[in-house]
Amino acid sequence: MTISANEVKTKGVSIFATLLEKFDELVINVRGRDKFVVLDIERYKELRANELDMAHIKTMQEIQEGKYKTQSAAEHIEELMHELQNN
Repeated sequence: MTISANEVKTKGVSIFATLLEKFDELVINVRGRDKFVVLDIERYKELRANELDMAHIKTMQEIQEGKYKTQSAAEHIEELMHELQNN
C-alpha cells in the first residue's frame, strides 16, 4: 500500500496502525517518488532474522569453500590500517 507523505503529515502516525492491520507494509511516497517503507515491528524482526540467517548461511558456505584466512588481531588491525591509508 502506498501513501503520500502529505497523508502522514495530516493524519499523523495513527494512519500506520490502521493501514498495517490490512497490509504487511506501507510505502511512503514523497513528491511522487517512493521513499520509505513502514513495517509492523514483528514483520521487521522476522525480515531482519531472515537477513541474518542468510548472512550466516553465506558465511558457512564460504568457510566450507576455504574462502577465509587466519590471522592474529594485530595482523588484522594492521591490514585495516593499511586499507584505510590507501582509501
